[in-house]
Amino acid sequence: MTGRPRRFTSSQAHSVDALSALLRQRGALAGLALLALPLIAASFSLNEVESPFVDGTEGAGVQFEHQSGASGKKHLVETMGSGCAFLDYDNDGWLDLFLVNGGTTPDSPASGSVRHALYRNLGNGKFKDVTPEAGLAGKTAYGMGVAVGDYDNDGYPDIYFTCFGPNVLYHNNKDGTFADVTGKAGLGCPEWSSSAAFFDYDNDGDLDLYVTNYLDASFEKNPVCTSKNTRAYCHPRYYLGVADRLYRNLGNGEFEDVSKQSGIANPEGKGLGVIAADFDVDGWMDLYVANDSVRNFLFKNNRNGTFVDVTFSSGTGYSGEAKAEASMGVDAGDYNGDGLLDLVATNYDLETNALYRNEGGWIFSDERWSSGLARTDRFLLGFGVGFFDFDNDGDQDLFLVNGHVLDNIELVQPDFRHSQPAQLLENQGGKYVENLPFARWASASPRVGRGACFGDIDNDGDLDVLVNNSGQRPMLLLNRGSQGRSWILLKLIGTKSNRDAVGARITVTSERGSQTDQVTGGGSYQSANDLRVHFGLGSSKAIQLVKIRWPSGSEQTLRNVPANQVLRIKEEGPN
Repeated sequence: MTGRPRRFTSSQAHSVDALSALLRQRGALAGLALLALPLIAASFSLNEVESPFVDGTEGAGVQFEHQSGASGKKHLVETMGSGCAFLDYDNDGWLDLFLVNGGTTPDSPASGSVRHALYRNLGNGKFKDVTPEAGLAGKTAYGMGVAVGDYDNDGYPDIYFTCFGPNVLYHNNKDGTFADVTGKAGLGCPEWSSSAAFFDYDNDGDLDLYVTNYLDASFEKNPVCTSKNTRAYCHPRYYLGVADRLYRNLGNGEFEDVSKQSGIANPEGKGLGVIAADFDVDGWMDLYVANDSVRNFLFKNNRNGTFVDVTFSSGTGYSGEAKAEASMGVDAGDYNGDGLLDLVATNYDLETNALYRNEGGWIFSDERWSSGLARTDRFLLGFGVGFFDFDNDGDQDLFLVNGHVLDNIELVQPDFRHSQPAQLLENQGGKYVENLPFARWASASPRVGRGACFGDIDNDGDLDVLVNNSGQRPMLLLNRGSQGRSWILLKLIGTKSNRDAVGARITVTSERGSQTDQVTGGGSYQSANDLRVHFGLGSSKAIQLVKIRWPSGSEQTLRNVPANQVLRIKEEGPN
């Protein structure tokens, strides 16, 4: 069936929610959910409603499969990767795909070559694997995540890999190939790194780099952990944390490690996710770090090259019960339309995911329950996450990727599953409600989800999703849920500011009101999103006002902008 999805009545939606909640209370995930969903479909004709996303991986020609190197020795690194990215590496106007692979450990079963994968978008719904000719086929250390940014402002995106071991920086040669410049750049961070974010923390016009480091672990340092006489991956408490790193871009192809002098080097952290955004609207980018089983970090930019930890006073480090949670992914977005960026963090099962509402003045309130978010996820283990307007109605919905870290969880906790469904939560007036047609599809197709990135791969005005799954094939989810609503994609090009315009604040005003967003750095889990800024416009056919505050501090205004286009906006003023 095609066409606009049928809406449920209020009583139907409540009945479905009640049944879903009951199933989850009984530990129903992939297996039991499959038994329940036909009952839902029979009662409410859910089989007649089309999911707003379809899996287009095979049709697009993406043949990648993630290799974790899993073995009976249970090296923790085997279950923590990997990420993915949307980037236009050849500047042809179409988003390409990058998928990070894992690797092998000294105890991995014999396997073939392990490499990452770059797929070029051919512009016709198909992708071509161009990894060898792009110079990216060489194996790095065990892969974890990816960050994308034009660190030298030459107009072409560069790629930074985070790894279990030395990280790697690839410079874009502007001819379809990349060169390993890690040594010259000084970015071969030797720790176990996870997510990373390019952003301009000192507003000098070029991109700096924040790298989250996870645990003090090695193949040799691999404790034996058991549960119910079954060997399992060890909890992070068995390892010491490792301080994150901040690298300042010197503007000559080299970076300087400024972690200690900037104030972000805290060895208590066990970092997995990071988002760089301006939370207090002062024109300087701040940082939020998702840590595993210890408090998260919120760093305020002091505008003098240093940061101050405001986690305790802000209310963003713990749950509402003052407990540190096992956070993986993180993102920032204005879910309630007040012009301030809020925070979402994915957590371990039985903890629920967190939604911190920005109240201004560096105060956040935990709205996970009042927003409806926590009602959907208690028996799921979250990784990748993103705020995005999937249906172009002008508000920020949520997409969450789930999958357990224990590959034998059924032996330890029979009610849980290794493969778990992704979630699409629809924003309805600031409250999140699970999209039932997608839930039905996702429950029938559970995965061991990890990284997720967001972008418009076919330039049709709605946002698609790429998910990298641990030990499995990825999912390229094509958006079919915008229902013909209007949109605009803004491609910002900095001149005085960094060329990617990371840190720019954009407000659009149309018939449906005003919306605000930023070009952020990092986000999700070990992944990199399309840097173009997307706004859903509902039925509006034009935008009365587009207002941009660039990282340089300059402001720019456009009036009477037609909807339904990809619009390139160059920062006014001299280069």
